[in-house]
Amino acid sequence: MNWEKRLYLTAHPVAYPLLRGVARRGPIVRVPGVGVVVNDAALAREILLDGETFRKDGPGSPGELWTPVLGPSVLLNMEGDAHRALRRRLTDLFVPSYTEALCARVLAEPLAALSDRLGRGAAVDLVDAARVMAGAVIGEVIGLEGGTEAAYRDLFEQGEKIVSMVSLRTRRLSPSQVRRARAVLDPLGDIAAKSYLAGEESTVMGRMRALGLSRDEARGAAGAFFLTGTETVATLLPRLIALLADHGQLDRVAGDPALLDRAVEEAMRVATPTPVMLRSVHRPAAVGGTAVRPGDRVLIATHNCCRAHGPFDLDRPHPPELRRLWFGAGPHFCIGYPLALAQIRLVARTLLAAAPLTVTRRAAARNVLIPTYRHLAVRSGRSPRARAA
Repeated sequence: MNWEKRLYLTAHPVAYPLLRGVARRGPIVRVPGVGVVVNDAALAREILLDGETFRKDGPGSPGELWTPVLGPSVLLNMEGDAHRALRRRLTDLFVPSYTEALCARVLAEPLAALSDRLGRGAAVDLVDAARVMAGAVIGEVIGLEGGTEAAYRDLFEQGEKIVSMVSLRTRRLSPSQVRRARAVLDPLGDIAAKSYLAGEESTVMGRMRALGLSRDEARGAAGAFFLTGTETVATLLPRLIALLADHGQLDRVAGDPALLDRAVEEAMRVATPTPVMLRSVHRPAAVGGTAVRPGDRVLIATHNCCRAHGPFDLDRPHPPELRRLWFGAGPHFCIGYPLALAQIRLVARTLLAAAPLTVTRRAAARNVLIPTYRHLAVRSGRSPRARAA
């Protein structure tokens, strides 16, 4: 069994075989208790581009799931003019030039330490390193001051506990789950609100204030960034290196930096940072010949859509309908994509500069929403220790 399949089966021993079994039944399948499951990239994109019919604020949608926790105005639970207005203001925060500068500043010290450890021949656990760095970046975004590695690890673990409450069948969180989530997110919202009120335009929260967002909008956005922004990066980085190693491509990408972006996109396709996406049907329609009705829950099986295009292969171009589907499409395409990409590029470049790398040990994680490694250790072949051996 390859490691990618092992990650999914360890994280979701029942749901993953169900999801893959549904893929074999056709491009769109109605599954009792789950909803209308979409397994085809072209159909998925069609749905994502039609925000009037397929919405994020109806029954069975992300809005029903997260509004009790994050509040009513956090993009992932909005539609229409209000969504477009808020998105327009937030998008200005995440232009590539700003996110690249932010990540370079925040990660300069952790990346130097990572490079030093690899250079000395130490085995580095990429799971822990990625979590700490993802925590550092999101901590900077929400305005966390004086963060330590221990604080960043705790930040990641708290977010992981919240999202792990969700399964394929989850339509809404229970009152006790909402309380547990709020216990984590409310203190982070307080930190964000303090940064917002300080109004320093060098900070993300200060820039939100300057762009005209209210304090409640800034608090909600901080919570949404925290929930969606840490796991995406932290889970992808170890899987990127593992995929390159398992397919004999590490040295190739290390020797040709121009291949890095292609490697990241292909790793995202295979790893699928957002394995499923939810929409609520707002008006009668037909998708792929299947009728859907108002109130139907549509589950886009992003993982099935992506894996239909085969195993990891750096030389296979992505068809247009698949282009970055794991980050959505249309009006809800992930505004944090430039921030995630900036982090992944910086860390990957540091790791590849230490090539050749050898994976020395790894294990799959249990009880997580996004399949990932519990640990994945690598060692550099350039180190004195490796050369002596």
